[in-house]
Amino acid sequence: MGFRQAAVLSSVSFFLGVLFICLNVDYRLLFHLNEQAVEDGFQLYTTFYSAPPAIKAMLYGIGGVGIIGLTSKVATWDESALFFDGSSLAAYIFSIALYFTVTIPSVQTVVDPVPDVDTREDQIEAMRILSASNTLAMMLLGGILALQAGQEYARRLEQRELARAAALEKTEGSTLEVKKDQ
Repeated sequence: MGFRQAAVLSSVSFFLGVLFICLNVDYRLLFHLNEQAVEDGFQLYTTFYSAPPAIKAMLYGIGGVGIIGLTSKVATWDESALFFDGSSLAAYIFSIALYFTVTIPSVQTVVDPVPDVDTREDQIEAMRILSASNTLAMMLLGGILALQAGQEYARRLEQRELARAAALEKTEGSTLEVKKDQ
C-alpha cells in the first residue's frame, strides 16, 4: 500500500468515524422518534455547528487529502485506476456534494432557524433529513473502502498469476531446450 492509498483510506476512515458517532443519534431520529431522541439530536448538532473554526478547517483539510489521494491514483490511468479509483472518486465527490447540499443547510435549520419561518416541526424534519443524509454518506464511504480493498485484492491476484505464468514459462522453456539438445 502506498502513500496515495493510505491518504484515501485514512480520510475515508476518519469521516466514517465521525458519521458512526452521529449514528447513535441518527438511528433514533429515523426509526424511534421520541422527545428524548429529538433533544439528543439538537444537542449533538448544536455541538457540531458550534465547533471552533480550527476543527472545521481540519475537517475540510482531511476531505481535501482524500480528493488529492483519489485524483492522484486515477492519474495513473490503468484499468485498475479506471474501475476502482474512478468509482471511488465518484462516490467521494457525491458524498461531499451531499455534505454541502444537505448537511450544512439542515444543520443551519436545526441550530439557527429563521425566526417566524422555521417551526419546531421544520427543525425536527431537518434533523431527520440530516440523519438520512448521514446514512447515505456512510454507505458511500463504506463502498469506497470496499472498492479500495477490491483493488488491492485484484492487484495481488494479478501479481500471483504473473509469477505463476513466469514460472511456467521458465519450466517449459527449460524442457524445450533439453528436447532441442537431444
